[in-house]
Amino acid sequence: MKYYLIAGEASGDLHASRLMHALKEYDVEAEFRFIGGDLMAAEGGTMVRHYRELAYMGFVPVLLHLPAILGNMRRCKHDIVRWRPDAVILTDYPGVNLSIAKYVKARTDIPVYYYISPKIWAWKEYRIKNIKRDVDELFSILPFEVPFFEQKHGYPIHYVGNPTAEEVGGFLSGYSPSADALALPSGDVGASSKGIIALLAGSRRQEIKDNLPAMIEAVREFMGDYRVVLAGAPSIPAEYYGSFVSGTGVEVVYDSTYRLLACSTAALVTSGTATLETALFGVPQVVCYETPIPKVMAFLRRHLLKVRYISLVNLIADSEVVMELVADTFSVDNIRRELRRILPGQPAREAMLRGYDEVRRRLGTEKAPDNAARIITGLLGGADGRNKSAKCLESQ
Repeated sequence: MKYYLIAGEASGDLHASRLMHALKEYDVEAEFRFIGGDLMAAEGGTMVRHYRELAYMGFVPVLLHLPAILGNMRRCKHDIVRWRPDAVILTDYPGVNLSIAKYVKARTDIPVYYYISPKIWAWKEYRIKNIKRDVDELFSILPFEVPFFEQKHGYPIHYVGNPTAEEVGGFLSGYSPSADALALPSGDVGASSKGIIALLAGSRRQEIKDNLPAMIEAVREFMGDYRVVLAGAPSIPAEYYGSFVSGTGVEVVYDSTYRLLACSTAALVTSGTATLETALFGVPQVVCYETPIPKVMAFLRRHLLKVRYISLVNLIADSEVVMELVADTFSVDNIRRELRRILPGQPAREAMLRGYDEVRRRLGTEKAPDNAARIITGLLGGADGRNKSAKCLESQ
């Protein structure tokens, strides 16, 4: 089969690459064409565009790059029609991918599969009508999404398991901190005797700019007893981090987030998949996310968001397992206070770890990419052994 995949950021590149790997197990002659990143490229196939050419965050950056973004989206749509894949597989990134799905369904009979469903339960719930119209099969990695889509909106979906849980479990099964000299490079010979406070400040420049300075200020008083180590995002150059960490004593490590979490005592984490990763490693955390005009954002959050929490940990547990400091509650003093509460010997730390156990239970042990690949190849193989070739209804 021919598969056209689209992932719009680093996490999508990771999840899509693992799905590609699983697809090859079920379809040994699989051909791939994709918009994605380096991990997808390593699985083979043809990269049409790197996700960095589409991934911009915030009103001003998007506005400044709008011609390039629209041009890349247009080329992607036309490329799908020209290549005529047996399936289009979209991974997260709804701002781009739902537009792609609409185009494909309006002009071809190519089935559209969505791996890692859009988080419309948080906001933009109206997108459900687009999903029903343009997406043939939806694959969820969050168990609480099943009742949202199926019971509330009457749209059947597949819960295939959580890839993050599988990835963390696989890493821990073969990892030994003692064999890795505390898993991290450091020029300080005595550093290995200290615990570690990890900083996970996001993967985009704007997130880092908004969150990292306050994180660093909040941990200053703990630096006598702990190393403070920042997980560098692969798409962010060292010079950018240098403007924030220079002279602070904060270390930066790249391509070592799991190793960092495996030997950390506590963490400050921006919202996103990183909060779930931190929980699955059993590292108590404070979720920190600064927003512009915090009082206004706090009002909008209370009145527009459809959910009580922003972190995946709390959403999965359906309770406040980790503290979320967002909008008007985001401050250096609050971060420092909550960090102190989850250090060793504190009751809040033990309560959080018990909450993590419930998160693990709800996620289960299913292998998401393997399940999704099995279902996708089964669906495609159900029509005379091969899905119908795409018929182009329009040339453009």
